[in-house]
Amino acid sequence: MITVTFCSRGETLAGFTVAGHSGYAAAGSDIVCASVSSCALMVANTVTDVMRLKAHAEADDSGFLRLEILGSPEPAQDLLRGFRLHMTELAKDYPQYVLCKTIQL
Repeated sequence: MITVTFCSRGETLAGFTVAGHSGYAAAGSDIVCASVSSCALMVANTVTDVMRLKAHAEADDSGFLRLEILGSPEPAQDLLRGFRLHMTELAKDYPQYVLCKTIQL
């Protein structure tokens, strides 16, 4: 299962962690994993390389990706809320494969 955990400070999203593999299909054919990975990478790259916000991003080959906005996360709120909405909808469509949650920092 893929777990997407959003980190918030009150109502303000400050980052997220994606961990795991969906197990929906074999590697290379897993549309659920590809959907989550592609979207998470797009958000992380937009925050760090397009918006140039002060942030820490890390990823590895185990299905782990983490983005933490170190400065003010305000400029990225629409992007992060859109990502959370997209992941929440994926979790509704594939509840055995994606879990989406939010934790307070």
